[in-house]
Amino acid sequence: MDFLVSALVTLLVTVDPPGLAPTFLGLTHGMSRAQRRQVAVRSVLIAGGILAASGLFGAPLLKALGIGIPAFRIAGGIMLFVIAFEMIFAFRKQRQTETAETAITLDHVRNVAAFPLGIPLMAGPGAITATLLLSGRTGGDPLLFGALLGTIALVMLACLASFFAAERISKVLGVTGNIVLTRLLGVILAALAVQFVIDGVKAI
Repeated sequence: MDFLVSALVTLLVTVDPPGLAPTFLGLTHGMSRAQRRQVAVRSVLIAGGILAASGLFGAPLLKALGIGIPAFRIAGGIMLFVIAFEMIFAFRKQRQTETAETAITLDHVRNVAAFPLGIPLMAGPGAITATLLLSGRTGGDPLLFGALLGTIALVMLACLASFFAAERISKVLGVTGNIVLTRLLGVILAALAVQFVIDGVKAI
């Protein structure tokens, strides 16, 4: 029980499901309700899979490849900054035909769910590191490792609930409110991206 409580608190604080709701709104701006739900479900499945895999194979794989967590922070920060830049300046190509627009939208839904929502916002360097540390505390005990996987599932469900609630917030804000929020969140994401890089450099 002590391990379960410790794992739950650690992952909840690291992933921060409530804090992801505004970011989810900004990244899914312009999408329909069904598309937002698709992004939410996909991102939760992707992030949950990454964290579970990190617990199973993370430490041996990183050691074998000679990759450290600081490298994850720097790479994630750079990629996240690109997304933030696009959010701030609303760079989005317009298509002439409805078919082309549908194709781009579907592709956009899949891409946003994987990056940056799935990784690095949900399954980021902090969450992956926490999972690796918690996995090490199991000592190979199948019961404790099962508790860790259950904790990851609970945190992902909390993220899903947070994303679904964000849809109601979007309706209240309206078009203008969403535009303003997207720009504001873009600036915040840019700062977060820079902080990722700074943390990575400090760790190195």
